[in-house]
Parts: sequence; C-alpha cells; structure tokens
Amino acid sequence: MIFGGIMATKDKKIIVIVGVTASGKSSLALKIAQRYSGEIVCADSWTVYKGFDIGAAKPSQADTELVRHHMLDVAEATDHFSAAVFKDQAKNIIDDIHSRDMLPLLVGGNGLYVDSILYDYSFLPQSDPKVRSQLNACSLQELQEIVADAGYDTAGIDLKNKRRVIRLIENDGERPSRSDSIRPSTLVLGVDVSKSKNRALIEQRVELMFRKGLKHEVKELAALYGWDNEAMKGIGYAEFKEYFNGDVSLSAVKRHIVSNSLHLAKRQRTWFKKNTHIVWTASEEEAYTHIDSFLNNR
Repeated sequence: MIFGGIMATKDKKIIVIVGVTASGKSSLALKIAQRYSGEIVCADSWTVYKGFDIGAAKPSQADTELVRHHMLDVAEATDHFSAAVFKDQAKNIIDDIHSRDMLPLLVGGNGLYVDSILYDYSFLPQSDPKVRSQLNACSLQELQEIVADAGYDTAGIDLKNKRRVIRLIENDGERPSRSDSIRPSTLVLGVDVSKSKNRALIEQRVELMFRKGLKHEVKELAALYGWDNEAMKGIGYAEFKEYFNGDVSLSAVKRHIVSNSLHLAKRQRTWFKKNTHIVWTASEEEAYTHIDSFLNNR
C-alpha cells in the first residue's frame, strides 16, 4: 500500500487531528485521507447520534462517499453513550483499519474522546441507573452542593455541566486512570486558527446550519425525545428550547449558538494546550510535511 508515494509500514501508525470547533479540521482530514489512503474515525460526542445531523455538523453524504468515515450514527439518542463506549468502539475500528493496510485518522474536538485512545484510559464502571435517575432529578445547584460537602477534587471538571457533576458524584470523586505515555507510532496534528478567524468561521457555520434547516431538525428531534434527553443538550439544539416556548426570537437563538460555540472553543483550547505532543500546523502544506516525515520514520 502506498500513502502518497510513501510505502506503508506495519507498525500501527495513526494520525490524530484535533482543533477547536469550526477550525477546519474535518476538511483538512478529508484531504489527508485522500492523499494518504486513510479512513476517518470521528471523535465527537454528538455525531454518534442518529438524526442529529445539521446541528452536530455531521460530514455530508458526499464527504462520506469520498472517504470512509467511522463512529457516525452509531447510537440512538436514548442510548447512554460515553467516552468509555467510544474508546472501545474506536479502538476496534482502528484495529480493523490497520488490518486492511489503511491509515487511521482520528479526528475531532472532544479532548476526552481523543485522549482515551492516545493515553489508553481505563474508565470507571457504569453507574446504578436508580442512582443516576435520582441525581438527574436534582438541580445543578443541589448537585454542586453535594460535591462541595463531599470535598471532591473538581480540578478540570466543568461544574456548570450537569452530566459531568453527576458522573463525579456517581464515582465518589474518583477519576478515570490513564497512561503517562502517549500511544506509540502516533502523530498528533493541531489545526492552528486565530480567535478572530475562529469567531468568523463559527458565525459562518451557524448561518449555514440555519439555511440547511436546523430549526426544522431540532423541532422534529424535540418532539421525538423531549428537551431533557441528553443528546438534546448539545450546542445547536438546547438553544432552541426557549424559542419553541415562545420566549426568545430566532435571531437570539443564533446569537446564543455562536456564543456557546465560542465558549466551547475556549474550553477546547485549554484542554489541548496541556498536550505537549500536539504539533500545531497553520496550513495544509505544513501538515503534509509533518505527515511525510512521520510516515518515512520507520
């Protein structure tokens, strides 16, 4: 097998492409996959759900026909999908891609999903459904008080994210363990984009989503699953609740989606900044240079 004129090796190499939301990592990954005979494994916590297409910025049918994509539409919105489930499924897919002498490209902005592969996370057992139900019935403030009273270490936990706070309580403050060393034979590329350009790209993406029919998609999904469904809490979906309740305008929904996307990008930057293995690249050509060197290094 030839990767863009470079003979493939059998040492289980993978390329990881990370970046903040709307940074252009998916389009770069598509070009890299075509050039180096690769297949894309999507590391995103919303594109896994069937029916969540426009708001999740899921790859188009044309893109998936051009390059094989994995980890799309693998769960129902009623399923309990987690980083642990992602790791198990993605690892099996990566092994299968290698078995067919293709190059796996792990692509996404979900830092935990990506790191679960990079650092071989060992996740904690699933929680008791009854306990989960009881905690879900609590308000965020009540959950935060439980955490404070228990004295749990909250470093790195988004205390405004109800799901993350519940998970911390369920695990009695314990965290998943991980390897100190990164997965061997791995190149991690980061798509470098300025904050101002990222804002413009986010605004463009949101406008395109609305033109594609985001409002109709959200209305149908809300009718199917209700606003309390975990999948409906993602950016691009949750912001519509007040609109359909008649409390805000559609233009306000747009502003909220842009604002929440910018906050997400800030959290992603913070996460990726901690990973010194990421090679940041500002251009397609620069990415090819790093990849050619990586694949030639046997």
